[in-house]
Amino acid sequence: MAEPVITLRHFFERARAGQLTGVRCRKCGELAIPPKELCPACYERAWEPVPLGGEGTIASYTVIRVAPRAFMADAPYAVAAVKLTEGVSILGRIVDIPLERLAVGLPVRFRPIVRNSQTAIGFGPA
Repeated sequence: MAEPVITLRHFFERARAGQLTGVRCRKCGELAIPPKELCPACYERAWEPVPLGGEGTIASYTVIRVAPRAFMADAPYAVAAVKLTEGVSILGRIVDIPLERLAVGLPVRFRPIVRNSQTAIGFGPA
C-alpha cells in the first residue's frame, strides 16, 4: 500500500509523536520540510515521505523579547533556523538551552512542543 501524501496536518501529527518527516520529490530528488504543494525545484507534485533524524545545527537565531499576546508569558525565548543533517532547514523554537549559550553552529535536536491541541517544532540540546 502506498504511503499517504504528507499534508501539513500529517506533518504535525507525526511531529507530535516525535518524528520529523520531510518530503522528497520522486521526479528530481529535492528534499523539503515542511511539506509543500509543489516541488520548489521542478514544480511537480511527486512527493514521497522521508523520515528525518531531527539533528542539526543552529544556522541563525533571534531572541523574542516582546512576544505576541499568546506567548507573552514565555518571553524572552529564541527561535532558530536549524539546518538538519539531511541538508534542509526549518524554523523552530529553542527549548532547554539558556539564551546566553545560543550560538550559530550549536548542535541541537528536534523536540516537539505540545500545548493543548497544538504542536510546534522545537529544538533542544543535542
